[in-house]
Amino acid sequence: MSIVLVVNSGSSSLKYQLLDVETGHPLASGLVERIGTTDGHVKHTASAPGAAEPSVWDAAVDAPDHDAAFAVMLEAFASHGPSLEQHAPVAVGHRVVQGGARFFEPTVITELVKINIDELSVLAPLHNPANLAGIRAAERAFPDVPHIAVFDTAFHQTMPPAAYTYAIDRALAEKHRVRRYGFHGTSHRFVSRAAAEFLGRPVEELRLIVLHLGNGASACAVAEGRSVDTSMGMTPLEGLVMGTRSGDIDPAVLLHLQRRASLDADATDRLLNSQSGILGLSGHADMRDLEAARQAGDEASVIAFDVYTHRLRSYVGAYAAQLGRVDAIVFTAGVGENSATVRGAALAGLEGFGVEIDEERNASRERGARRISTDASRTAVLVVPTNEELEIARQALEVVLG
Repeated sequence: MSIVLVVNSGSSSLKYQLLDVETGHPLASGLVERIGTTDGHVKHTASAPGAAEPSVWDAAVDAPDHDAAFAVMLEAFASHGPSLEQHAPVAVGHRVVQGGARFFEPTVITELVKINIDELSVLAPLHNPANLAGIRAAERAFPDVPHIAVFDTAFHQTMPPAAYTYAIDRALAEKHRVRRYGFHGTSHRFVSRAAAEFLGRPVEELRLIVLHLGNGASACAVAEGRSVDTSMGMTPLEGLVMGTRSGDIDPAVLLHLQRRASLDADATDRLLNSQSGILGLSGHADMRDLEAARQAGDEASVIAFDVYTHRLRSYVGAYAAQLGRVDAIVFTAGVGENSATVRGAALAGLEGFGVEIDEERNASRERGARRISTDASRTAVLVVPTNEELEIARQALEVVLG
């Protein structure tokens, strides 16, 4: 009664994971990609408890649409395990990117909920339509199982108006739903609770700064288990410097480029989302490549790294001021979990604020949740691996079990 199928549907991909929520063990995971093309592909990994090696099916498939992608997934389970009859999910949890101000908790998917997800596509045109296509296909594949939507934005619905309101004409903002929504909510929720567990304290007692640093990156101020501020805004573009996204920028820069460089709206969108960040500064979108070039003395990479960590340090300071005290700073996601150089540089010079990094602990390649601050540091600094799929599965199961 604790098995949940988690679905993350993109416009041309279907990611899935079958989890035993009670143990946290993924029984299987997979990716069907290039949906809608003639060269579809699937990789399905079955991870039976106690098995020496996982079983992997990697093959070309025909997946013209999301219904076909779900058929591929079902075939993967039937032919390569585990059996969905023996490990029947009690719920299907769906990642949905944008819930607007309407959804603040995991929600049983009904026709009305689907109408709302579709209507909110105006705020996430690249994500919500794909999420909805996956929901509809999943409902046809699993008609007798509850389907639960878990929204990236939901965790941030506890932010106060001072944090989510933009200082533009109020009537215009309300008409077009312009406000900060925040993203990476499932990750920030999971990591803040995992950090509290690591520290052996109730999350309701803690004030945390969580830094989710992947190709997309966001910071979140968490007080007593609730998001009170976050760096991403109406879209995932605002905030920290990212792999290909600019993060914070003077809006007048865009007006200047539209006038002087003849950039239209689409070109501006591509510039800020796909051609900026550390890629735009250095030519490298991957932090590992940037660090290697930086160590080799490439000047553009040195500057890109400094800009990246300067922005991080600025948000840590801002959120420390908002929280009043910081019990822990927590790094997570690909860069946050793996780059000791980024972690050290982002917090350099904050000793006066009670942050002391232990260089040996920070440099350790140890996996799992760990402390990288000194024992004397007033503010703990942690590395906590995120697990958004498990968080979605947990929330879906909570809804089903009531």
